Amino acid sequence: MTVASGAQAVGWTDDRVELLKKLWMDGLSASQIAGELGEGVTRNAVIGKVHRLKLSARAKPTNTAPRARPAAARPAAPRRVAAPAATPISTMAPKPRPAAPMPRPQVMGATALAIEPQMEAELYTAPAAAELFIPEDKRLSLLQLNEHTCKWPIGDPLTKDFYFCGQHSLETGPYCEFHSRRAYHQLEKRKR
Repeated sequence: MTVASGAQAVGWTDDRVELLKKLWMDGLSASQIAGELGEGVTRNAVIGKVHRLKLSARAKPTNTAPRARPAAARPAAPRRVAAPAATPISTMAPKPRPAAPMPRPQVMGATALAIEPQMEAELYTAPAAAELFIPEDKRLSLLQLNEHTCKWPIGDPLTKDFYFCGQHSLETGPYCEFHSRRAYHQLEKRKR
């Protein structure tokens, strides 16, 4: 058995196990049992042995007196005393309630932002961008692309109508002039 630094090995003799069972059924805590057994028996050793023995839940402790607390190492801070109330609580008038509850603003999702009707009407919708028309004979498949063709995908890749732009690409990127403006428009706005 290996022992952690500074701890001693606990020898669980039959006498110690019987004493452990008796004290456990009497309702003592694991710390109290460890104190009774002494000789390097820790609270955790007692808890481990109780679990290995599969002892049932212990009886309720008979001693319900509050535990003595150790004295504080430093003096306690002075406590503030509440100022006496001007009038007794029983004579205080109840607070008036509002006549009608105020309507709560409608919230949207976890954002908790109030939605006002005029806000909904002012939502901006971007106009649909016109797509560059590519004649059917100029449309390219994935296998037809090279370093000089525009690689902008058009359509749904899961359909047979899917193709790539195929126009001559710019030297600075993978797209033609039209699709470069579309792909990189956010960068231009941020630079302003």
